[in-house]
Amino acid sequence: MKDVNVTELRQNLPAYLARVQRGERVRVFLRGKVIAEITPPSADQDGAALAGKLLRGSVLGYDEPLQPAVDAADWEVNR
Repeated sequence: MKDVNVTELRQNLPAYLARVQRGERVRVFLRGKVIAEITPPSADQDGAALAGKLLRGSVLGYDEPLQPAVDAADWEVNR
């Protein structure tokens, strides 16, 4: 794990992000206190996998896809 202060991180951000991309962790300090930790994503944080987890169970299926998903009467309530 690499420790770095905010000023150093700001001046060399691409280099530190490259380290994170290679698998290193970077702790960011401000006035001697840890304020953040930059880590590479874990396997379950992969974009497609995460999107799948977030959407699981939220997608509805319809027997008649060309028909409205909600009764027309329900639209009147929103007016």
